[in-house]
Amino acid sequence: MKIAIYVYNGITMLDAIGPYEVLRNIEGAKVYFVAENKGEIKADSGFVHLSIKHDINEIESADILLIPGSTITFIKEMKNKKVLNWINKIDKTTRWTTSVCSGSLILAATGLLKNKEATSHWKPKGLLKDYGVTPKDERIVKQGKYITSAGVSAGIDMALYLSNEIVGEVETKIIQLMIEYDPNPIYDSGSIAKVSDEIIKMAKRKLTKDAKKEIGLMDLLKSGKTLMKIKKLNNNLNYQIQ
Repeated sequence: MKIAIYVYNGITMLDAIGPYEVLRNIEGAKVYFVAENKGEIKADSGFVHLSIKHDINEIESADILLIPGSTITFIKEMKNKKVLNWINKIDKTTRWTTSVCSGSLILAATGLLKNKEATSHWKPKGLLKDYGVTPKDERIVKQGKYITSAGVSAGIDMALYLSNEIVGEVETKIIQLMIEYDPNPIYDSGSIAKVSDEIIKMAKRKLTKDAKKEIGLMDLLKSGKTLMKIKKLNNNLNYQIQ
C-alpha cells in the first residue's frame, strides 16, 4: 500500500507525523513524504525540519494521499497551481484522499470537495464555504473516499479511523496499542464547544502570534491575490498581518 504525505514549508508537524505513526504500522504500508521540491522542509514552529527525498514529479500514484495543515502557509499552497494539479492527478489513483486541519482548505482549492461536507481546524473552517464545501463541527468527516479531520491531534483519530476501514478492528486496536494512544488530558478543553469565550479569545491571539512568526510568511505578501486572501483571513479569523 502506497501512502503519500504531501509536506510544505510551514506545516504543523503533528498533522503529518501523527497519522504517519498510525499508517506506517499497517501491514504492507510504504510511506512517502513528498514535497514540491526535494530538500529541507521547515515546520511552522521553525524548530523541526524534514529532509524530503521525493518531489511531486516522482510520485504519480498512491493508495492514500494525506494533506496536512499549517497555521497560515496553507494559503500559499491553495494558490500553487502546480501542487493543486498534482493533487488532482494523484486523487484519480487513490483509494482514500485525506486531510488534517487546514489541509482540507488545500483540498477544497482543488475542487475535489465541492458540494461535499468537510471539517478543519476550528479557526479557518468557515473558509471552506468559499469553495462550495459545507463545514461540519465534527472531528472526522467522511464523504465517499474523502476523509477530513479537525485540527492537529485529530489527525491521529482520522488515521485510526482509516486503518479500521482498511484492516479492521483487531489490527487497528493493535496499532493503537503499539503507539499507546490512550488520551487522558488534564482538561477537557480540546473543543471550542467546551471552553469559555475568554479561552477562545486567548487562543486566537496566540494563533495570530504564531502566524506572524511562521516560516516564509513574508513570501506570501508578494502576491496580490494572496494578500487579498490574507486580508480575508484577517476579517474572518482575526489574523492581524502587518
